[in-house]
Amino acid sequence: MLKVENLSFSVNEKGAELNILSDISFEVEKGEMLVITGPNGGGKSTLAKVLMGIEKAESGKIILDGEDITDYDIDERAKAGIGFAFQQPPRFKGMTVDRLISLAAGEHKTEAECCDLLSRVGLCAQEYVKREVDNTLSGGEMKRLEIATVLAKPHKLCIFDEPEAGIDLWSFSMLIQQFEEIKKDDNQSLILISHQERIMQMADRVMVIEDGKVAGIGKRADILPQLMKQGPSCCAYLKRLEEI
Repeated sequence: MLKVENLSFSVNEKGAELNILSDISFEVEKGEMLVITGPNGGGKSTLAKVLMGIEKAESGKIILDGEDITDYDIDERAKAGIGFAFQQPPRFKGMTVDRLISLAAGEHKTEAECCDLLSRVGLCAQEYVKREVDNTLSGGEMKRLEIATVLAKPHKLCIFDEPEAGIDLWSFSMLIQQFEEIKKDDNQSLILISHQERIMQMADRVMVIEDGKVAGIGKRADILPQLMKQGPSCCAYLKRLEEI
């Protein structure tokens, strides 16, 4: 289980402190899928980076299965069981696909094992296993490859930042299939940052982040209908919901 307590993060912009996240608190149960949505610029991607340790929170706690990981760096959080997929996956000129998968797995993966992972995300294994992870790969290919690296080892928590961004419909369909497979594993939790209705329909719960704060969180069936009507900016509705 992930437990986030009073998480805050700010940056200094032209001599002034700008609050990006303010007093964020929520939990994700083991095996649960939480979708985080909300207006652009609301702090969603920053929250994902803080959870992974890419950015460091200035206050608050992050606890994973009872272990306080607040002061852990990226490598330590990965070892603790967190997997992360960027909104724009990084490219590594000179690194082959099979090498990247092995690094993500934390152990050597045979060519057959790499091919199996690539096949699971809809990539023709023999064509990709020795390719370089560079600009010759399309956005959709990079997204599917990144899913393969996440699948390369079991995680307690997988975080995906806008996985639908910049990919074609066929690639998106493949991503949905993989999320459904991960969701079947009761030992893995999922956090997906997304505006996409199909992804939100898969969620156990939905959390709305707006202006760096939790505008509301609840079961999909309670929140999603109003999101569809009012769009991401629905703080007034969510506040009413919390009062019920």
